[in-house]
Amino acid sequence: MATAYSAISSYSRVQILHLLQEHPALTISDLTKSTGLHPNTVREHLQRLIESGYVVPEAERRTTRGRPRILYSAVSGPDAPHSPIAQQRVREAAERGDLMRRVMPWTESSLPQDAQHQLDALVEDLQDAGFDPIVDTDELTVDLTPCEHARAQADHRDVLCAVHIGLMQGVLGEAGGPLEVDGMLPACDPTECHIQLTLKGSPERV
Repeated sequence: MATAYSAISSYSRVQILHLLQEHPALTISDLTKSTGLHPNTVREHLQRLIESGYVVPEAERRTTRGRPRILYSAVSGPDAPHSPIAQQRVREAAERGDLMRRVMPWTESSLPQDAQHQLDALVEDLQDAGFDPIVDTDELTVDLTPCEHARAQADHRDVLCAVHIGLMQGVLGEAGGPLEVDGMLPACDPTECHIQLTLKGSPERV
């Protein structure tokens, strides 16, 4: 499976996302200094990330005179800023998921509806990113093997994995519900990727 051309198919965008996940509210100047990219290139990458619902721009709140700077943050968890674009995608994914389950009732799971809607949004987002996710609703795992991103950019695997997990947390957070990313299960093959989810309030796995 070839990696789809998505917002995270460029490592420069992955690098920018990683910086924003680690340090929210950065300016274009901050990102330029950290990445070594030209400001216009950073702007183009940010626009693509904003259009995909992964980054949110916000005008700086200041008490002095002068034009406020634009600060950029990643949508990567429950305390992160919300993206109207991401929220619209979440609603549309839930509608499509509900329609599919009405037409094919055997695809219904035992998960609460809000958790199922979270999975609807997560699966669509992962597919748009070039993955072919396999979800086990009993074990609450998401199998992303093979990870073509890790194969194509093996030298940056740690950053890629951190960014992808952050994006998954962001999608689940935008959807709203009890599902959260618990972490990545260990694997010897760098192209293997198995994500463990957890239901808030459920007993811990042993």
